[in-house]
Amino acid sequence: MNVRYLKDLCIQVRRDVLRMVNDAKSGHPGGSLGCTEYFVSLYQKIMHYNSNKFSIDGKGEDLFFLSNGHISPVYYSILARSGFFSIKELSTFRKLNSRLQGHPSVHVGLPGIRISSGSLGQGMSISIGAALSKKLNKELSSIIYSLHGDGELNEGQIWEAVLYAGSRKIDNYIATVDYNGQQIDGTTDEVLPLGDLKKKFESFDWKVLEELEGNNIEKVINILKKGKNETGRGKPILIILYTQMGYGVDFMVGDNAWHGKAPNKEELRKALYQLPETSLGDYPL
Repeated sequence: MNVRYLKDLCIQVRRDVLRMVNDAKSGHPGGSLGCTEYFVSLYQKIMHYNSNKFSIDGKGEDLFFLSNGHISPVYYSILARSGFFSIKELSTFRKLNSRLQGHPSVHVGLPGIRISSGSLGQGMSISIGAALSKKLNKELSSIIYSLHGDGELNEGQIWEAVLYAGSRKIDNYIATVDYNGQQIDGTTDEVLPLGDLKKKFESFDWKVLEELEGNNIEKVINILKKGKNETGRGKPILIILYTQMGYGVDFMVGDNAWHGKAPNKEELRKALYQLPETSLGDYPL
């Protein structure tokens, strides 16, 4: 799968995100746009899975858990475009009786979703449990992945999980922090400074990798591959991925106001003009 296709897919996923949130008149576009390269890299180049035979237990597969569940638009888009369910279903986002809830939910039976998420801070604990399960079942080649917001690290449960994973040498687990420096109430420095995140995780006996260009698809693929190469060496892996909230749309970039605000029709038109339609095609309304 060549880089040109992956770049086109990133554009198309961003178009999906914007159209979904606009049509629902609610949702979280900022973080979704910023994490697009991560999701495209993970589902198109890195993870081993079978989208045609989805099962909750995921035996013999790599597993992904979205902890910051509010960025569900980008998650749903990449799941649909990776074959888990019909692309047409994206038009039902946040609508009554839809399987595409505002936050991912397991009770609606959407393929690709293994946990309900949105209550921040819980995803790492769940991921560690899954990683331990893989070890107990002798699935030594399977890897657990999770994604977290930088603001989510304000949650105390995260640090209990960080301590546990390092002390128990959970080395089949790769957590990624989307470090865009923004959260719902302002910048991370204004709300609760994170300090030197790399040193903090290393002090808990994690292997830490950093990528400063988290919106460069080639570099995101490379850092995820480096993470895979570090598995099985006695330490959980953290990837700090520096991204830009609202990436791809000039009036959204770096603005925490777009954390949870839907673009209106005129804003959508301006945004989509900056993200020309690809050969992959928009989902039908």
